Amino acid sequence: MKVPFLDLKAHHAPLRGEIMAAMNEVIEANAFAGGPAVTRFEEDFARYCGADFCVGVGNGTDSLWFSLLALGIGAGDEVITVPMTFMATVEAITFAGARPVFVDIEPKTCTMDVAAIAAAITPRTKAIMPVHLFGHCADLDPILEIARQKNLHVIEDAAQAPGALYKGRKAGSFGRAGSFSFYPGKNLGAWGEAGAVVTSDPAVRDRVRMLRDHGQAQKYHHDIVGWNGRMDGLQGAVLGVKLKYLDQGNRQRRRHALRYEELLRDVGGVILPTEAEPGRTNHHLYAVRVKQRDVVMKKMAEQRIGCGIHYPVPVHLQKAYASLGHHRGDFPVSEACADTFLSLPMYPELTDVQIETVASALKACLPNRAGVPV
Repeated sequence: MKVPFLDLKAHHAPLRGEIMAAMNEVIEANAFAGGPAVTRFEEDFARYCGADFCVGVGNGTDSLWFSLLALGIGAGDEVITVPMTFMATVEAITFAGARPVFVDIEPKTCTMDVAAIAAAITPRTKAIMPVHLFGHCADLDPILEIARQKNLHVIEDAAQAPGALYKGRKAGSFGRAGSFSFYPGKNLGAWGEAGAVVTSDPAVRDRVRMLRDHGQAQKYHHDIVGWNGRMDGLQGAVLGVKLKYLDQGNRQRRRHALRYEELLRDVGGVILPTEAEPGRTNHHLYAVRVKQRDVVMKKMAEQRIGCGIHYPVPVHLQKAYASLGHHRGDFPVSEACADTFLSLPMYPELTDVQIETVASALKACLPNRAGVPV
């Protein structure tokens, strides 16, 4: 049986009529750059996240970048984050003019190692940017407490975590700003590029609104140097429809994760993802860890099982950041995860038969049943 890594066609088929009707409203109104559909989505998503405001932007990278700029972070400043993330997290810090400072992840949830933060703080540190990797929330309470003690901003990279919970509250609602990506493959995905900044600080909201629209306080009056980072109306319409089904989709993902766990928990040679709070992640990805990952992935492909790797090269070892002077061994947990992560198919429309097929194939593809060291 063929099992794709992601099946957007199956995901969108039941919603197609409703989405097309919403898009037709935008077309009839000719409201393509911002407009009522974006405003409605901003209001609905802010409410969903438990925040006061949401500002729709062009993509998730814009949302990170604008959040940093809105908080006054720039040249000479440092921002603490993790190297096990998608490149956009760190790119945004660089484009704000600041310097990324890495701390490792902890081996169970693969989110920021809170114990490593204190040693990374210098007089130039202005913010901490935890990453809710694969939809698992970082341990926010101690991060927020460190930030309070040191007068630092917290910007949540919640690109993969819409609907994920930390102690009963939605991801993105804890820091001065929460950054979201609505890339099509996300749990809440647009039909193109889109992102958002969530905040309860009106000053951050106002600044991000200006930054996304060429620095305009009003039309043709540019108070700051901004950018073209608006969300377009058609994406606002798509997201407004899909937001209504996000919790349902997340519940299905959690159900699939439990089934994977049942089938794989006693299999030697596989480390399963660990939730800090069971039932609280949105399972954007289901990344197991295996030895000889590339060999296993090739064998899975031969059995028509789609898998992914997130992420094969941690940011500190990317050529783009060679100037930071890091070497292999600097962040060993991130490096070990990069060498062993294997993302299995995960989307709401997976069937039990497909999950069982994936689990059976993985067992057959493992080179041995030895454990995977961190």
